[in-house]
Amino acid sequence: MAEASGDTDFPWHYGVFDAHCHPTSTLSSLQAIPSMRAKTLTVMATRAQDQELVARAADEYGIAPEDVANQEMDWREGHKIIPAFGWHPWFSHQMFDEDDYDGARSLTLDQKVAHYQSVLHPRSDDTDFLRTLPEPRRFGEFLDQTKTYLQRYPLALVGEIGLDRSFRIPEAWLPGDVDLRDDALTPGGREGRQLSPYRVSMDHQRKVLLAQLRLAGELQRAVSVHGVQAHGVVYGTLAESWKGYERKVPSKREKKRQEDSAKRDAEPTDASDDEEASTASKPFPPRICLHSYSGPAENVKQYTNPSVPAQIFFSFSTTINSWAEDGNGKVEAALRAVPDDSVLIESDLHTAGERMDRYLEEAVRKICLVKGWRLEDGVVRLAKNWMRFVFGHS
Repeated sequence: MAEASGDTDFPWHYGVFDAHCHPTSTLSSLQAIPSMRAKTLTVMATRAQDQELVARAADEYGIAPEDVANQEMDWREGHKIIPAFGWHPWFSHQMFDEDDYDGARSLTLDQKVAHYQSVLHPRSDDTDFLRTLPEPRRFGEFLDQTKTYLQRYPLALVGEIGLDRSFRIPEAWLPGDVDLRDDALTPGGREGRQLSPYRVSMDHQRKVLLAQLRLAGELQRAVSVHGVQAHGVVYGTLAESWKGYERKVPSKREKKRQEDSAKRDAEPTDASDDEEASTASKPFPPRICLHSYSGPAENVKQYTNPSVPAQIFFSFSTTINSWAEDGNGKVEAALRAVPDDSVLIESDLHTAGERMDRYLEEAVRKICLVKGWRLEDGVVRLAKNWMRFVFGHS
């Protein structure tokens, strides 16, 4: 395994692809992107404050469709971004369903309080606190905006979306604290604030997630999914989106009969028909990445079942995943269970530049070590996997 150790020169020239990161959270770091050694960054949006920031970053550093039309990696120098637009579960409480309020485009103060009482758990009667929370945004407005972004950027993904049982929403800024906040960071994050006792109900999180999965299916875009302490619910929600579209898995006898029949009655198929069917609008995304996957190895088998109609990828990082010192932990077991053609790497970092490159290299080396891949072979394999995830081809 010497080739996966830090003593080996790292083969950046084969192309290293970050499947999930957040450099627009630190805008001053964006200027470092053209000089990064990584080939491409898949940049996630999360909340109201960063959707347009991701779009602007894509305007300046984004990869154009013509750059990848020939399936080569020779896109323009300095252009390293694939954007993703989505609403993170940490901010899902900031979204309201206008159908619950007679089609209202905005909420009154009393409706705002009622909204937060309905989506936060436990229910809060602290109306002073609830009034300090952000003005809720209308579902329909966000989905329309996201669809517009996805149409403007044909290579864009939907992300970061998902479910989270563990997070608690932060307290409001205390008087005077806003003036002390770090202006280098994009507003809207926690930024060291105390956490409240309130979580967002799983029903509300699922509603927000399902709406975004349907949009990704409509436009046939890949998605990047967050899941923390909710692995079963994440799978169940994804499965709900593709219900009725599961692939039929033939028995060995049926498979043999089909093969024999195909040999006897072999006729040329219309490739254009197959291509049209594969790109048709569906209520679920064609490709799904479970980012910084932390679920057990047993859950991997659910996603790799032949009946699952979407392509499922699993990305790993050294910033979020908890790797075991002896190489025999939960993350390593899950990684070993993931098919070789379904593994991705990510930094999940909020700052672009040398530090992000360093974390990506660490992730590649870790994965190669666990998988038993030669380093160069691993870099090439991971690059092809990323191409399949983002573009649908390698």
